[in-house]
Amino acid sequence: MKISVIVPAFNEEKLLGASLTEIKAAAAAFTARGWDYELVVCDNNSTDRTDEIARAAGAGVVFEPINQIARARNAGASIATGDWLVFVDADSHPSAELFAEVVAAIQSGKYIAGGSTVRMDEKYFVAGIITGLWNLTSRWKRYLAGAFIFCEADVFRQLGGFSHELFCAEELELSQRLKKLGKATGKNVVILHRHPLLTSARKMRLYSPWNHLGFLFRAIFDTRRAMGSREAAFMWYDGRR
Repeated sequence: MKISVIVPAFNEEKLLGASLTEIKAAAAAFTARGWDYELVVCDNNSTDRTDEIARAAGAGVVFEPINQIARARNAGASIATGDWLVFVDADSHPSAELFAEVVAAIQSGKYIAGGSTVRMDEKYFVAGIITGLWNLTSRWKRYLAGAFIFCEADVFRQLGGFSHELFCAEELELSQRLKKLGKATGKNVVILHRHPLLTSARKMRLYSPWNHLGFLFRAIFDTRRAMGSREAAFMWYDGRR
């Protein structure tokens, strides 16, 4: 068995090095079972040292010139050689325990894909409420958090990967297609929860409550524009880090 860990990265020189170090340490859960793994970084048109840091960490690097999270993840998957793909955001730290849960899920043969609940690396009252509600919804509806997704490689390619029509929430659209395929094949999508993914709360520091509320308002009342426009999804693309 071989696992490809794919990290999309746009101007992530501040956090990428630490994240790759944590991912490699957590990957001991794969090697302990005799599984091979590779680390793939997609440099999504960065203008900083993202490429250099990724190569110094021993990752395979692919360049995606169009700045879009869905395209970055798909580009990483295009050069991946693993039987299963694990997508981890550049500001997130999976633990060995979480990767061990992924191993158990794969070995069970019950699932075609899965994700994890999340926890923030800083405490913000509002972020804590939102994260708690998200985790409940994620487990209930089996929605994948984009910061951590694992999927059988053949299934991912069969579905065509992430939609290029979306600039955010592309993981929710993929979740729907995965659940539909799972129902047809007698398998399922699982949300792991015993060892949540640690992810950055930096958006809470970098953007005002009005920025967040404004995007939420647009997402509810003009979903197509909010999700399908780089300008509307500016918190993912304006380069603030």
